[in-house]
Amino acid sequence: MDKILQTIKRFIPKKLFSALRPWYHFLLGAIANVIYRWPSERLIVIGVTGTTGKTTTTYVIAKMLEGAGYTVGYTSTAMFADGKKEWLNNKKMTMVGRFFTHKILRDMVNNGCQYAVIETSSEGIVQYRHRFINYDTVLFTCLYPEHIEAHGSFEKYREAKGALFAHLKNGKTKYANEAGIICRPKTGLQKTELRRIKKKIVVNGQDEHASYFLDFWAEEKYAYFLSEVGKARPIFASDVQEIVASASKTNGQTKLHFKNEEVAVNLLGAFNRQNILAALSVGIAHDLPLVQLKKGIERIYGVAGRLERIDSGQPFTVVVDYAFEPKAVTNLYETIEALPHGKIIHVLGSAGGGRDKSRRPILGAIAGKRADIAIVTDEDPYDEDPATIIEQVAAGAENAGKRLSIDLFTILNRREAIRKAFSLAVSGDVVLITGKGSEQAICRAGGNMEKWDDRSVCREELAAMGYKTVDK
Repeated sequence: MDKILQTIKRFIPKKLFSALRPWYHFLLGAIANVIYRWPSERLIVIGVTGTTGKTTTTYVIAKMLEGAGYTVGYTSTAMFADGKKEWLNNKKMTMVGRFFTHKILRDMVNNGCQYAVIETSSEGIVQYRHRFINYDTVLFTCLYPEHIEAHGSFEKYREAKGALFAHLKNGKTKYANEAGIICRPKTGLQKTELRRIKKKIVVNGQDEHASYFLDFWAEEKYAYFLSEVGKARPIFASDVQEIVASASKTNGQTKLHFKNEEVAVNLLGAFNRQNILAALSVGIAHDLPLVQLKKGIERIYGVAGRLERIDSGQPFTVVVDYAFEPKAVTNLYETIEALPHGKIIHVLGSAGGGRDKSRRPILGAIAGKRADIAIVTDEDPYDEDPATIIEQVAAGAENAGKRLSIDLFTILNRREAIRKAFSLAVSGDVVLITGKGSEQAICRAGGNMEKWDDRSVCREELAAMGYKTVDK
């Protein structure tokens, strides 16, 4: 469909195409929904949106529900699952095309899934990719500036997120049997024998934009908080139910405390405590037993391309992470710096294609200040000159005090950049590789996709150095 769109654009005046584009996206969604026979009407659908935390939270919700005994499918930036199999996202999209989305939803139905968890992006919302999905619960993680150049302003970016919440009231009410299977009651009596799936909003109550999202209509509203000593919680309307948990750490093990239960957190980083609490809150909103939710959460030890450690027996630590914007990179540093480490060697870049050009020197400055060695390289240039992008990122690192060829290197070839980082690392050091995570391609000019996986390249380069221990 993207190729069709590009072809159409060549023959239609730009202004006319811009006017028709919303209708194009709308019609594609409608057609896909009909072809695959309204699949979201047969699933309990949970949408996850926010600036960061979406992918991890989507994954945790899915695994939590599986632990509770349900069959679950999901779509995310990192992975897909249809109730029978899981596989890496090779589409270079968070919210993939309408036909793919509705097809995988239909596969979920055919595979006996009760739940579908959909990571829902602002760009996907603008293109009506959510429009013909009947969401039952919508979760908001957090909000801060991202994709501003694409949306035009932060206000429009927030409005795009808000459109998902506004969409909640458009969906028909669903009914489920005791097994969680969506049924279509034919009589009023049948309705009384089934569980009505209420429309719910779950929001991070500690985010400054929480009230904006809680103002949208829902039958039930929840705000979750990770309690902090000395910090007062905001006061919301009386129809908002609060979910409050606290965190503790003993002998390296982090736990969330909710009511009389302790939930072990096996994912590193303070931000992952928030992600797990977000998922837990969704389960609580759906009236699922806490002991079952706990079982699923405690089985999770990692998410593909998110703080993923690459261990081939080398004496230094290698971490691959998807973080590509300043806040996420800052959160990542806070996690890495809290661990025992020698030097931090950071391999980073920034995307092209007009994507948030302003963040390039900011990313460089973060690495310039917090890494011992910064190596700036290619990421996803699209139709831009990758060397220019690298220069813009490196300029930020130089302004932060880094010196070219001493503790700052610019290497166009991403594999060579990773190789350079490994060559500089000694025992106890941390090599941090950000920007792509588990993505399966680098986007080049003209829509070309170069097959790529940071994690595989890391393993190949470590093997070339003589480290060939099989990952556990």
